[in-house]
Amino acid sequence: MYRLNNRAFRILRDEAKRCSSNDEVSRIERQICMKRLEKLRHEKGEPADFDELREAVIDVYPQFSEKVLKQAVRANQPSGFFSKVKWVAILMTSAAGVLWAVNLPYPMIRWPVARSAPILLLPSFIGMDYHYKGAMNSVEQADQLVNKATSLDDIKLGAGKVKQGQHHLDNLPIWFLGYYPEAYCSLFSCTWRFTLDEFEQARRHIARMEAVVFQEENAFKSLERSEQALQVAKQEYEQAKTVQDQKKSRSSIQKEIDHLEQIPKQTLAGEQAQTKLIAYKRDFGEFTVAVIDTDNGQTGTLIEAAKVFALQAAQASQNPPHPAQKWQQVERLWTEAINRLEDIKVNEPNYLEAQKLLAQYQTNLGIVQLRRETESESKEILKQANEQIQSLIASPPSAPNQLKAEIQGVINQLKTVKPGTTGYADAQQLIASANNKLKQIQAK
Repeated sequence: MYRLNNRAFRILRDEAKRCSSNDEVSRIERQICMKRLEKLRHEKGEPADFDELREAVIDVYPQFSEKVLKQAVRANQPSGFFSKVKWVAILMTSAAGVLWAVNLPYPMIRWPVARSAPILLLPSFIGMDYHYKGAMNSVEQADQLVNKATSLDDIKLGAGKVKQGQHHLDNLPIWFLGYYPEAYCSLFSCTWRFTLDEFEQARRHIARMEAVVFQEENAFKSLERSEQALQVAKQEYEQAKTVQDQKKSRSSIQKEIDHLEQIPKQTLAGEQAQTKLIAYKRDFGEFTVAVIDTDNGQTGTLIEAAKVFALQAAQASQNPPHPAQKWQQVERLWTEAINRLEDIKVNEPNYLEAQKLLAQYQTNLGIVQLRRETESESKEILKQANEQIQSLIASPPSAPNQLKAEIQGVINQLKTVKPGTTGYADAQQLIASANNKLKQIQAK
């Protein structure tokens, strides 16, 4: 290592030129000063310090700037550890930048690199391997938790696995499917190979489980809400002080039992609801039978006949949803019960009792008619939506925006299918599939 490096020498030389003039004496003084600096420049040893540099120039140039001397001393110091680290960091950053650029998800970049230097794509292959295995594991775990759930906790845990699986699938490079990373797999012994069919199958499986989770969570919310409302209605009935209050409570109890019957039976909450309905009907039977019973138990023949038809109608309407034909049958039974009561004349002893039952039966008939109409409308909507879906599959529009608009129209139509109808579950599945198709179109 030389005592004066080139950089410090140039700093001192420039300052000497500034301090000297162009006459002959100044030229000689400058030569003397430069010879001293050149000697230090070619002499090996420890770097010259401030005093040595000052001594070399101060007798020739008393006006020599001390600031420049200090600057030269700093420049004369050898490169330290941190300087080397800086250059190493710069080199590593540059290499990382190049590696990041060649791993960008653009085929025009990736394919040439894959052909000439596939090892540079190692980060992509590692990412593909990680997300592929993560997707397969998450889908398998979600399938076990969601489709074989035994409690709401299983459904919630399964929902988390569904999200994890979706995350991994979203991070798989779709355009790179089918490409076998030979360089990577020759080193790490891959046993997998990406295929479009496998990817699409996992996508569909995730979408179906998303729909199941959504339906199950809604079903459990309905079950919890109805159970709480039933307990409140029972407490209100037991504390009721008037006949009107009792009737109001009985109506609330029957309403919540009907809600429990409308929970889809294919859901876990629906299975639990069916089991609980048996106990609820036994516990609350004394409240619900009052709809067709009388207080004193003494009725005429017509009232007894009306009660028989009403009982059959109530039994036939249990465990909905039902097709429109079944609701028509229930409607006829309520109509027959109403016809019997309407035959009781105003001057007969049981007329007032018959009128009370008549009001209840007419209300029940109105509910059944509304359900029949809702069922028919929902079936027709589902039929039309299926026809539109088949038409889109057979001849999809070429423009993506038009295709999205057509699919959104089908979704809006399916959303009009009412809960509690036989077509509601099918409509929800079709909505989930349509939404997944929209996401795929938007991702392209």
